[in-house]
Amino acid sequence: MAGRARQLNLAVGAGSAAAAVVLALTLGTLGAVAWRAESAARLGPSDWAAVRFTLLQATLSALISVALAIPVARALARRRFAGRGVLITLLGAPFILPVIVAVLGLLAVFGRAGLLSQFLGRFGLPPVQIYGLHGVVLAHVFFNLPLATRLILQGWLAIPAERFRLAASLGFSERDVGRELERPMLREVLPGAFAVIFAICTTSFAVVLALGGGPRATTVELAIYQAFRFDFDLGRAAGLALVQFAIGAAAAGLALRFQVPQATGGGLDRVAGRPEADSPGRRIADTAWISLAAAFLLLPLGMIVLRGAPALFGMPPAVLAAALRSVLVALSSTVLALALALPLAFAMWHLRGRRLAGWLEALGYLPVAASPLVIGTGLFILFHPVVDPVALALPVTVVVNATMSLPFALRALVPAVARVEGRFGPLADSLGMHGQARLRHLHWPRLRRPIGFSAGLAAALSMGDLGVIALFADPEQATLPLQLYRLMAAYRMEDAAGAGLLLLVLAVALFWLFDRGGRVNADT
Repeated sequence: MAGRARQLNLAVGAGSAAAAVVLALTLGTLGAVAWRAESAARLGPSDWAAVRFTLLQATLSALISVALAIPVARALARRRFAGRGVLITLLGAPFILPVIVAVLGLLAVFGRAGLLSQFLGRFGLPPVQIYGLHGVVLAHVFFNLPLATRLILQGWLAIPAERFRLAASLGFSERDVGRELERPMLREVLPGAFAVIFAICTTSFAVVLALGGGPRATTVELAIYQAFRFDFDLGRAAGLALVQFAIGAAAAGLALRFQVPQATGGGLDRVAGRPEADSPGRRIADTAWISLAAAFLLLPLGMIVLRGAPALFGMPPAVLAAALRSVLVALSSTVLALALALPLAFAMWHLRGRRLAGWLEALGYLPVAASPLVIGTGLFILFHPVVDPVALALPVTVVVNATMSLPFALRALVPAVARVEGRFGPLADSLGMHGQARLRHLHWPRLRRPIGFSAGLAAALSMGDLGVIALFADPEQATLPLQLYRLMAAYRMEDAAGAGLLLLVLAVALFWLFDRGGRVNADT
């Protein structure tokens, strides 16, 4: 009993300390911002225009992503073909793809000198204008169409195959199947998918920084950056930061309001027989939707590889130094994210059923409503009177990236800890297994997979982040995403393509190494 009491006290103490750190980094920095903001009246017409644009582009991005994902998910749910599993796996790739790299790939296809503009030029048509609202929405659809497809596909595959067979035996037409089976599922799944994508798009920064079209295509996050970096108007930046936190909190609350199906899991290879959709016309339509979605996803990635490969081995020293800096930041951020997530996950288990467990869970997921730029602005306000914030650019980036990765790590670790403790915990207690022995023999073999996945995700997200580093860094402290953006801004597109491919390779490699390391010889 004494060992179990010590274990409980240690878990609760460590989890509470982690929650306190998260609270300080989210609401604490928000408090600093609120203290610095003199009044909401400092926000002018351009600032409220940024608020309207933020909500407009997030709404359009979510609507288009979900609308296009419906036929793609339906086609994947009712067709089996060679490479189907690989394609479904690739639908998860944009989540770990560095945003600035994806923008570079989209420019290679849809930019003024891209493939589409070159094709239109052969017919005497003007090039495509990608900058502005349509460019921002296009980039967000590129990132979120795969996510929406995975969410809706999971809902489709959750319909028992027996119901489709029963519908076939009753002679249901495709319209009948849609009315009785598919539309009820979509009414449950679509609101959650829309809410999640809307929440993601409200905090967009790198996409709008690269593809925004001036004052009429500025989000609140970009307005914070401009007020901070160019005008050094801390009062205006603080007021905008409060507005951004309110938008983020409302969007996160909307996403949590709806139950969202898991984007991963088993059953993705189960295809129910669909006699009502087996006509040649339906097969052609499904093939077309799958092909268009695959081309939209893979063509920009292919252009990054094609254009970046020749310049990959001739990178300027500044790019290589930035790459090393980014790897170190990503590794440090990963360690810190796990140091916060694991104590919180164990504390939630030990306090299950108590009110404190609910508070710890709420604090753990609080970064969903936060913005990296809001946290960065708050930290600058706190550090500025006592130390040069630029000197702390990289440590601050590590802390902010770890905080923003925490909700994703908790999503993987909390159920895993509950499953291990619920199944094997009583046996370990009866054997008197506590402390290091419990960690070594019970937790580590069975938590390696979720720990590896969480670490890989945190490393990849940190590797590709272009957020708070843009507020603080000077030319000597740039990470690889910031260096890539500077190359693009200077129209050094060949060097930018090489840097983009390098960033892509490093992000994917870090994710694969951690995820693979967690799966090798893991006893689950």
